[in-house]
Amino acid sequence: MTAGPSTTTQAPRILIIGGGYVGMYTAIRLLRKLRAGEATVTVVDPRSYMTYQPFLPEAAAGSIQPRHVVVPLRRVLRGAEVVTGMVTRLDHPRRVAVVQPLEGSTYELKYDQVVVAVGSVSRTLPIPGLAEWGIGFKNVEEAIQLRNRVIECLDIAESTRDDDIRRRNLNFVVVGGGYAGIEALGELEDMARYATRYYRTITPQDLRWVLVEASNRILPEVGEDMGKYTLEQLRERRIECYLETRLDSCVGGQVVLSNGTELPSETIVWTAGVKPNPLVAATGFALDDRSRVVGTAKLAVAGVADAWISGDSGAIPDLTGPPGAICTPSAQHAVRQAKVLADNVIASIRGFQPREYRHKHAGSVASLGLYKGVAQVYGIKLKGFPAWFMHRTYHMSRVPTFARKLQVVVDWTQAFFFRREIVSLWSMHEPFKEFAQAAAPPASAPDTASDTASDTQPAT
Repeated sequence: MTAGPSTTTQAPRILIIGGGYVGMYTAIRLLRKLRAGEATVTVVDPRSYMTYQPFLPEAAAGSIQPRHVVVPLRRVLRGAEVVTGMVTRLDHPRRVAVVQPLEGSTYELKYDQVVVAVGSVSRTLPIPGLAEWGIGFKNVEEAIQLRNRVIECLDIAESTRDDDIRRRNLNFVVVGGGYAGIEALGELEDMARYATRYYRTITPQDLRWVLVEASNRILPEVGEDMGKYTLEQLRERRIECYLETRLDSCVGGQVVLSNGTELPSETIVWTAGVKPNPLVAATGFALDDRSRVVGTAKLAVAGVADAWISGDSGAIPDLTGPPGAICTPSAQHAVRQAKVLADNVIASIRGFQPREYRHKHAGSVASLGLYKGVAQVYGIKLKGFPAWFMHRTYHMSRVPTFARKLQVVVDWTQAFFFRREIVSLWSMHEPFKEFAQAAAPPASAPDTASDTASDTQPAT
């Protein structure tokens, strides 16, 4: 094990594991409120950017440029140490973290305070074929891949003369009826239906979109009434919605549902929930029955000094809910928890008492495609254009940095005046393939000289 960069510092080190919502916003507030030289802030994350996940569906649909939904950590966290790598283990009694950089050997990084903000990952099930054929929807890379996949499928269906290949490429399956699934489905179906006007042999009626949800409702976050409205709207758009249904298999792209439905598909999107990042198991802190770090209302790790927890990876008591309630894994909580968390870390360093986190969930908004949405905010229910407009306005206000806000607005403005782009850049997923083929040595020609010579030799 080798020594890493800046392994020693005179000022106390605040180590933040994770550069997502909680990690980035905590670091921003710490840098703003700490006195000069009072502490060193170090952020460790495998990615060098924060992804604003609520805009992934619009990035997948082409309404926003993908690079405009990510924020470079080194740009917004000037004054902090940003390490592109992964914390593989914590030895908290020694106040030491083991860091694995993208390349090179692991090294130990000493700290005085640690913030665990590693977020969540897709919750998958051992379904045959899912690992080979499923597409997740948690990061910008997956959003780009999904957009390219849908348009590429339209290209293939337009060009083939094989009915089976055509049908397979015009079937699209989304598993999961929560926020991610419904918004991805709404935006992508909207985009694909629009794109058919540029295809000679494909009409909107040729597209088959299927939603699979294991429970008996969709979008529970916006309430039962709005969930029913959303279901009606999707079915009016000829989207097949199967509730209380599971994906049993998708081997070879052959989708088999628990209700007996079968269909071939090249596009199977998995959005059936999330789970805490497995890295929390390497912290050594106590976990609850859902593998979340047990936290307190003050955002501290329960029973551990100088350790803090927040976001999707922590079980934080919701003081505004019924007894035993836990804060939901949402951006609304994450951003607000980050502010309290940063203040509590500073209070701890300065010898003051931290305060409790308390926030009553304001409500939820969801987009169902261009000019379509649902919302329930402070008990007020909205649908259609007003809900869609609220969705865009709220999330635009929450995108970090003024530059990103302006770029998102410019993207929307251009989309309003100009037609959608329907170009597939599927080859970008294997960008070096063509060059590798060109640079590969030519296959050796068969050695026919000896054969020819032997044919001319006289028989003996």
